[in-house]
Amino acid sequence: MSGRAFRAQLVTQGERELFDYWLRSAGTKRMPARSDLDPLKVPRLLPHLGLIDVRDGLDQASFRLAGTRLRDVYGQEITGKRVDEVFAGDRAAYWRRIHERIMRLGRPLHGVVRGPAEGRDHIVLFWLRLPLSEDGGRVDRILCHDMAGTAKDKQSEMERALPRYPRFLAEFSSEPRRAQLR
Repeated sequence: MSGRAFRAQLVTQGERELFDYWLRSAGTKRMPARSDLDPLKVPRLLPHLGLIDVRDGLDQASFRLAGTRLRDVYGQEITGKRVDEVFAGDRAAYWRRIHERIMRLGRPLHGVVRGPAEGRDHIVLFWLRLPLSEDGGRVDRILCHDMAGTAKDKQSEMERALPRYPRFLAEFSSEPRRAQLR
């Protein structure tokens, strides 16, 4: 999928801004390095950003940085926590597949999920994951943008407002799904 097609599927303005910044930062490279990014260039997005360090593999991956709004999303401070501590229980397999795919392909992924972490079923999360690589090939970090809304019922107002959005199933699934148009 081209960058333009991928961008067209992004729902929130924050996702589009971060994706555009990620593309600009990469320049002619396949993906930018962490050192190519300057957080001060996207100050409005900082509360929704996270950075997962995957240099030692996914089993040792941890959140090196987590914006202040991520505490609301995950119900705890996640800076310094291992990924398997944040995404535990029923949610672990879903997020592991997402992060493995990003590491393997070196391509961005995005989606919508209800209940991003254990005990957080009242949240609908619009998520974006962007690979970073210091050597230009191997993904060593994953830049995250997480924007949450509250799901008050089976299908929240936020979800109903997006009838044409190619999205994942609203109910949590342990399998990442390809976006499907309705």
